[in-house]
Amino acid sequence: MAVAVRFAGVTKRFPGVVALRGVSFDIARGSCHAVCGENGAGKSTLGKLLSGIDRPDEGTIEIDGRAVRFSSPAAALEAGVAMVHQELASCSNLSVAENLCLGKIPSRWTFVDRRAMHARAVELLADIGAEIDTTKPMSSLSVAEQQLVQIASAVGSGARVIVLDEPTSSLSEGEAARLYELIPRLTARGATLIYVSHRMPEIFRLSDHLTVLRDGEQVTTRATSEINEGELVQLMIGRALGQRAPRDSASAPGEEALTVRDFTSPGKFEQISFTLHAGEVLGLAGLVGAGRSEIAKALFGLDPSVTGSVSVRGIPVRIRSVRDAMKLGIGLVPEDRKFEGLVLSMSSLENVTLPLLDDLSTASVIRKNDERAVGQRYFDRLRVKLVSADAPASGLSGGNQQKLVLARWLAAGSRILILDEPTRGVDVGAKAELHRWIDQLAADGYAILLISSELPELIQLSTRVMVLRDGRTVGDVSGEGATQEGLMRMMAGLNC
Repeated sequence: MAVAVRFAGVTKRFPGVVALRGVSFDIARGSCHAVCGENGAGKSTLGKLLSGIDRPDEGTIEIDGRAVRFSSPAAALEAGVAMVHQELASCSNLSVAENLCLGKIPSRWTFVDRRAMHARAVELLADIGAEIDTTKPMSSLSVAEQQLVQIASAVGSGARVIVLDEPTSSLSEGEAARLYELIPRLTARGATLIYVSHRMPEIFRLSDHLTVLRDGEQVTTRATSEINEGELVQLMIGRALGQRAPRDSASAPGEEALTVRDFTSPGKFEQISFTLHAGEVLGLAGLVGAGRSEIAKALFGLDPSVTGSVSVRGIPVRIRSVRDAMKLGIGLVPEDRKFEGLVLSMSSLENVTLPLLDDLSTASVIRKNDERAVGQRYFDRLRVKLVSADAPASGLSGGNQQKLVLARWLAAGSRILILDEPTRGVDVGAKAELHRWIDQLAADGYAILLISSELPELIQLSTRVMVLRDGRTVGDVSGEGATQEGLMRMMAGLNC
């Protein structure tokens, strides 16, 4: 076996935590090697060490038999190593084409050759089966579209080693399927892929070998064919995964919590109408661009152009701002937790208590003991893993960051919860916890609007599923009657 990448005794420490401890394994050239583990296990750290973002404190990394220690991502890319990040990493003020050609912008004389730049960008996107307007600024793209641009950039760089960190976490089923087709083409060209994912079907479908990390330590490295899903989950979390008790879908729904009629935002969605009851989980299914996240944001007061009527608990209301939504008991867990859900520079405690500052203050001075008591109650309730409640939220794993956003709205007393991709980038153990929490919240009378690109998750959790296509409602099916094939046909317009 020709070894493309070798980790030998790699250790990496951050303040208050050892992210990796003595990790050693080989990756064969031209293979797809999965790295598995819970959030905080050290998977992303391993990728960052290989791609020059961080440097190991101990141990060595070899590429094609030569020890490397990259000073920057640019140095790694020059040596043939690229990384697709789980959390979006792009220049939001630049266009798609400029992002794709950064570092290799075509020029004519001393001027940028924009025609050549856009042609190159279109070519890179076409290679992964994506169609995106290359003149658009990155900030105008959806999370899924930005992820596709990142993938196109890494693949188009000509790198021999590519780290894919949760590459499908924000992609629709169709987009993920195109990526699945791309990966064997890349390995056939001789590229070596390191695939970080929490999604079991992907790991078993795509990888030749896998390495399991737990709490920064290597648990095992073996051929994927030698292990089954149950064993893998147990190796990842150190215990058997508890079974999710099914929720009683036959129970009568509660009062009308949220009623929406003829909800319209020009260019985003049209004539959307539904009723969400207390104790119900209404799933929103649709391809990227169908209008799911746009509806969520409009209900949270983030779209001033929206028209139509909204009633909360039978009372007509006008939601023109986030403050209006919060007063009505509506909470949003957004698709992009880092940029829309959290203030990363603030502490975990401060992020949870942000909506409660008026209630926790006397004469504009926050009662710190009361604030800490509220925060600790929800840290414990949602099992948030913290080094310190006062440490910046930026230092938490993706799953724990997601729990912080949910904890905020539970602490604020929100009874209508809009969950947009709540398990995106979350490990199998945390995902099971969040699924149980969604069930429990519904059983406790919360009204939940659930958006997910994972159709099995949507079907499993939803009381009923509303299907969107091109900003319009094209179907409404019960959770028990929903199937992946049926939903996909409606989403793609093949239901006739």
